[in-house]
Amino acid sequence: MGSLDTNPAAAFAAFGDDTGFQPLNPEDVRSYLHKSVDFIYDYYKSVESLPVLPGVEPGYLLRLLQSAPPTSSAPFDIAMKELKEAVVPGMTHWASPNFFAFFPSTNSAAAIAGELIASAMNTVGFTWQASPAATEMEVLALDWLAQLLRLPTSFMNRTSAGRGTGGGVILGTTSEAMLVTLVAARDAALRRTGSEGVAGITRLTVYAADQTHSTFFKACRLAGFDPANIRSIPTGAETDYGLDPAKLLEIMQADVDAGLVPTYICATVGTTSSNAVDPVGAVADVASMFNAWVHVDAAYAGSACICPEFRHHLNGVERIDSISLSPHKWLMTCLDCTCLWVRDTHRMTDSLETNPEYLKNHASESGTVTDLKDMQVGVGRRFRGLKLWMVMRTYGATKLQEHIRSDVAMAKMFEKSVRADDRFEVVVPRNFALVCFRIKPQNGMTEEDADEANRDLMERLNQTGKAYLAHTVVGGKFVLRFAVGSSLQEERHVQSAWELIKKTTAEIFKDDK
Repeated sequence: MGSLDTNPAAAFAAFGDDTGFQPLNPEDVRSYLHKSVDFIYDYYKSVESLPVLPGVEPGYLLRLLQSAPPTSSAPFDIAMKELKEAVVPGMTHWASPNFFAFFPSTNSAAAIAGELIASAMNTVGFTWQASPAATEMEVLALDWLAQLLRLPTSFMNRTSAGRGTGGGVILGTTSEAMLVTLVAARDAALRRTGSEGVAGITRLTVYAADQTHSTFFKACRLAGFDPANIRSIPTGAETDYGLDPAKLLEIMQADVDAGLVPTYICATVGTTSSNAVDPVGAVADVASMFNAWVHVDAAYAGSACICPEFRHHLNGVERIDSISLSPHKWLMTCLDCTCLWVRDTHRMTDSLETNPEYLKNHASESGTVTDLKDMQVGVGRRFRGLKLWMVMRTYGATKLQEHIRSDVAMAKMFEKSVRADDRFEVVVPRNFALVCFRIKPQNGMTEEDADEANRDLMERLNQTGKAYLAHTVVGGKFVLRFAVGSSLQEERHVQSAWELIKKTTAEIFKDDK
């Protein structure tokens, strides 16, 4: 193990000139970025041929790269060489057109350019004054997307009549969107019930379907809710695994009868396991009986609602309190980019506002701007709005809708192939671009045998490096998830994956005989 050089003069001397350390030397910036862009170009040209899942063992990278930090400088080419030889072979290639696991992590040339420029500017836009353009660009991009989604003007920062009551903020992940809205709902409920401080928090209850992402239950704990008061409501095939409003009403009323305070409901449009859609309008109707906050998690499928044929999934949105979606999943905008809109920004800022002396300024005190630091957990924030604006400005609504529709068409094609093969079954009706399927029990197989066959199928597929699928459990069954949507995917990739699935299934059945 080495040690850091404690001699500053020796460290600077390593650069070989008398100018000292210049980390933003213009010629270095140009040279390094040109080489990085060439790497990105080569990566996208070759990623289809790379194994989607790497064949490396835990700890592999430490064996390839030195374990101690370097004391002296080295040419940038050395870092690029090690990147290519050590890092790339250990990557799971989410950009691969053969990636069908989880949900897609989409990207585009416009988003990459926006991210690059934002990183170079390196602005920290916690207040409007700290970076007026960064704040206003984020507001503009959010309002543009809100219009594409046909959200009510109450969720927008700008309306035809001037400033709206609501507004938006770009966060890193859905987890953050859930956490900040849970905190706002918690504080509103405590005020409403006359609690002194947080003394009444043990009476507050929150609700979600059992298909809701596990992130929700984690965020509830972080927001201080008693785990005993977090209701996971069972779903089933009779509602296509969506939340049943009648069950929700029954459980919430029982809590009220027991002296508890219904506080927050999370409805999902496009759950991770099954892509189920909770009925937004019906959930809002139930919530209104108890004055509970309704948040809609549309992280994945919300992007599809820019297409008129999918917009009905958001019907009733005018009666909810907040909604979030993640353009980094399905709207061509690279990580991280989660958009959160709230109907009343004051309910957020009342809980999250910080106002230290060193951040006070005339613009903030005038009330004409919303400082986005007051709608998130931290204070510092990245210039995420630029890449989202770049995507919408470059491609326009028509191209973005075309992208969504193309993915859905490919998923339909895959679903049709599965249904035509009597060895398989589609476990839940396809929503959007996710197909949940499995080898069904046959030839004397039990359900346990079928689960094992599907597990074997997934492992064999993933070991080939030619495709990557993930799994879930729906209705007690082990199910394979085939998520279409990688930015480079074409019909031929979906067809090749299906041929590989059929071939591998035949091998499994042959081996079992």
